[in-house]
Amino acid sequence: MAGASGFLHEAQAYALLAAAGLRVPRHGFLEAGPLPFAPGEPIVLKGLADGLWHKSDRGALHFGPFEPEALATKAKAMRQLVAELPWIGGLVCEQVPFRRLAGLPTEALISLKRDPEAGWLVVCGIGGLQADAWGALAPPLLWPLAFTTPEQALAELGGHWLGRTWLGRQRGTEALTNEAKLLAFLQGLWRAAVGLERAGVTLLELNPVVLDGDGLPTALDGVGTLEYAAASAPTAPDPAWYQALLNPRSLVIAGVSSREGTVGRIILENVRTSRLPEGALRILKPGAAEFLGLPCVASVAELAAAPTDQLILSLPAPQTLEAVEQLCRQGGGATVVYLVAGGLGDGADTEGLGARLLACLDAHRRAGQWTPALVGPNGLGLFSPDLGLNTFFIPEEKLPLNALPGPLALLSQSGAFLITRLSRRGELRLRAAVAIGNQMDLRCSDFLRGFATDPAVQVVGAYLEGFAPGDLQATAEAVRALRASGRRVLIYKGGRSQEGMAAASSHTGALAGDHALQASLLRRAGAILAERLEAFDAGLAWLGAYPEGRPATVAVMTNAGFESVVSADLMGGACRGAQLTAAETTALAATLTAQGLEGLVSARLPLDLTPMADEAAYLAAARLLLATEAEVLLVGLVPLTKRLDTADPAAGAAFATALAELARASGKGIGVAVEGGPLYDAYRAALRAAGLPVFLTMEEALEGLTLLASER
Repeated sequence: MAGASGFLHEAQAYALLAAAGLRVPRHGFLEAGPLPFAPGEPIVLKGLADGLWHKSDRGALHFGPFEPEALATKAKAMRQLVAELPWIGGLVCEQVPFRRLAGLPTEALISLKRDPEAGWLVVCGIGGLQADAWGALAPPLLWPLAFTTPEQALAELGGHWLGRTWLGRQRGTEALTNEAKLLAFLQGLWRAAVGLERAGVTLLELNPVVLDGDGLPTALDGVGTLEYAAASAPTAPDPAWYQALLNPRSLVIAGVSSREGTVGRIILENVRTSRLPEGALRILKPGAAEFLGLPCVASVAELAAAPTDQLILSLPAPQTLEAVEQLCRQGGGATVVYLVAGGLGDGADTEGLGARLLACLDAHRRAGQWTPALVGPNGLGLFSPDLGLNTFFIPEEKLPLNALPGPLALLSQSGAFLITRLSRRGELRLRAAVAIGNQMDLRCSDFLRGFATDPAVQVVGAYLEGFAPGDLQATAEAVRALRASGRRVLIYKGGRSQEGMAAASSHTGALAGDHALQASLLRRAGAILAERLEAFDAGLAWLGAYPEGRPATVAVMTNAGFESVVSADLMGGACRGAQLTAAETTALAATLTAQGLEGLVSARLPLDLTPMADEAAYLAAARLLLATEAEVLLVGLVPLTKRLDTADPAAGAAFATALAELARASGKGIGVAVEGGPLYDAYRAALRAAGLPVFLTMEEALEGLTLLASER
């Protein structure tokens, strides 16, 4: 009675659900002999055929009394209606009386799916014949099982239209079931996924799922697909790659030209400014013993006897492939290889060079043989402040990098995104900034796992356009590991729309995929997901300065009325404005009087100090506000007032240092918004040099705080 390979029919679905302890209708095949029904009992006859997904559309569904002879005739007719499909049998099921509410949907559609990128998922939404229409009004819930518990799913279902209806939370309705029965059902679905995996099922679609007379969720129909073929897991590179990439003791560059302005030459000029050990830098240059004052290696073959930690290949794609193949053949030469060129496995690869490179790595690793770890291809480079190591092919005059070592690791699939952030946010204290390119070998998850082993990394900021095949779940697992060790992960995921997906594919060679699924996994794993680049940048600025804590209560202090009003409008929900006690209000009023602001400024939050406030007034008020319930202080500065000394660099630096000292002494964060034009860039630079996050607007600063406050 089993369906042919590839199709899961209803009787098989019922068996798998029942094995997980879930309620299914009494049922049996007509052709199997005596059935558990009394004569005349209401039943449903279903004609099952291999590949028949929608029985009602083909006339293979009949409601009536249990009369075996009449049902046999009906089944024969059904078989003729689907004659092109292999017949499985006539399945007789009890008619399950289920609970309804007039005008409200009470049927559910539930799918269990084995996604090759994300693992097992449960999709739960409104079912029945009008499932598509209801789905537009109340989108289904998505639960990745590896990152969601049944208890979490129950809480989310309780807020969904379907759950509110079932639990009697819609206005004027009665409960059709209770949370205990729904939780038991969800726990059964989680158990069912284990059985589905063992049975080789890839998809089980249940539509509808109804509540029987006792309020137990019951699947009235179920079909799916079988024979999930799991993709082989990528073979892992040597973990020594991480230190070899960020803190190499030796480095070789291939592709350096005598012509200035070429990619390899720019990389060399940038690397020469680093603090690599004496004699650590060499050039791969056939036929030369020395070039541009540096020792040369004649060929990749010579690296077997004189290996390097890091080899940068700034070569055309065919020569890049040859170099990697040679390294693998000789069994050594470079721990990590950074691939600068594109044309390997992307749209420009018309000769299958990328596939050849992957096959080489995979064959050697599966045989237990040495291989290098590869970053890229299409990689722009990296910056490691510990050594002052800059391997970008951007001239120093275009991108001066002077960041101090710190807790922030930046990861970007787009090199342009990375260098623009470094250019705009020179104050960020960095452990590393790496352009990972097309992730042919080392993938996003590998880098996150590398950061997890590095005690210097407290915050990871990542810009991603797409995931290498099979790396979505691995990336989410790596995020969860970082969060479990107290680290923060901030991500902007590009390529959400069809147009964005196409742009990501053409740009990096990695298609973006299903954004909703990716976002669900990453958020549930603990990542902070920014919906806008501006929010990502603002969140990064806050985290770069204050990697710990999750400030949700903000005190705002400005010298402009519009900033006070705008700030009040923006605060609420996850990020709320701080409140002053009566005693704190009295103390603030006294402080304002002492600063000569009595009668000009109201002692309340947001605090508008007016243009009459000078630096001393700001510092006095800041000292008081940092002692309130506020977890962070946002300082708004409209610098055009005469009372603020914005022209004298020494005065600006002193004010910035005083604010930073207040932040350190209080253990709380201070951020500053300077709402002025380019004339005040030097003033902003002084504030940033003191370690303060600086913003162009209050809105930008509060958007970043709101993003961080929403962290799961």
